[in-house]
Amino acid sequence: MSKLGQLGARLHHGEVGYDFVKNRKIWYGISILITITAIVGLAVRGLHMGIEFQGGAVFTTPKNMSASVAQTETWAEDASGHDAIVQKLGDGSLRIQIAGTDTQQSDRIKEDLSEKLDVPAEKINADLVGPSWGDQIANKAWQGLGIFMVLVVIYLAIAFEWRMALAAFVALIHDITITVGIYALVGFEVTPGTVIGLLTILGYSLYDTVVVFDSLKEQTKDITKQTRWTYAEIANRSINSTLVRSINTTVVALLPVAGLLFIGGGVLGAGMLNDISLSLFVGLAAGAYSSIFIATPLVADLKEAEPQMKALKKRVLAKRAQGAAKGEQAPAAADEAPYADDEGDDAAAAVVGPRTQPTSRGRGRGRPSGKRR
Repeated sequence: MSKLGQLGARLHHGEVGYDFVKNRKIWYGISILITITAIVGLAVRGLHMGIEFQGGAVFTTPKNMSASVAQTETWAEDASGHDAIVQKLGDGSLRIQIAGTDTQQSDRIKEDLSEKLDVPAEKINADLVGPSWGDQIANKAWQGLGIFMVLVVIYLAIAFEWRMALAAFVALIHDITITVGIYALVGFEVTPGTVIGLLTILGYSLYDTVVVFDSLKEQTKDITKQTRWTYAEIANRSINSTLVRSINTTVVALLPVAGLLFIGGGVLGAGMLNDISLSLFVGLAAGAYSSIFIATPLVADLKEAEPQMKALKKRVLAKRAQGAAKGEQAPAAADEAPYADDEGDDAAAAVVGPRTQPTSRGRGRGRPSGKRR
């Protein structure tokens, strides 16, 4: 077994672990700082909306053009008086986008480009894009996002509980805000591909969160019948037991997206790939972070505010203090069973996690764990 596999098995069985929930205030602070930075960037710089949302003209030249992208961009901006985006396509043709132009301006720009590029005007294809189409896409995206959020909250509230639904909702808003803010800071163009990417990351973000929540729901069954573990401690165990799975799925998803973003968009200059790849890359990374550092610790905070969980925590701490006074060792996070039923020393361990083992130290080695025959 590989070292990562061994680590995953040890995390899954609670033999090792990191206290994510205990340090939740640090993660909350980091997330708030990143979110504020994203909001400030969005407010100051704004989003660089693509031609589909602003309206304008798109010019496509013949194949195998010798003019450089930078030079063509300068000519297009001089001819139109607006910012221009030039992309060199795979067949050597140039795609020139100029926002905020109408039909008359388009004809004049086309003649000017024909002269500068030394290409007959009739060989330059010009398409006008109206802003109404982009508005329709944006409205549909907002509607889809709203419906998705409502359905997610309803599903999680039914499948788990409303606290988990609220935590997942906060994590999703966190991921979307950071992704949109980075778009504003980086200055990438927002196109329909960007909208598709933003909607796609919601599912990835929710996946890791639901995996942890499912483990947490299983491990906290009948939690109030024991006095060994608090809710926050079991929540932390749930994060650790699914940590390697979350890392593996995130890395596997990020590798092809990173190839699109850094190789396709950066090295090869295929700028159109940046539209969707940046939103996917940032969203996937933010989603993995929020499921571990935001959603589950937030659920622990919400649950431990309940009277039952407050009472449980007092009982757990009181029992540990009593054990410490008697010189007994307090249960560690790496104990084989997260908690045991306290009806008696010989009671069976409550089902928490993948394994169920008796925790009584009073039995002899040769005695079976079941009833006497």
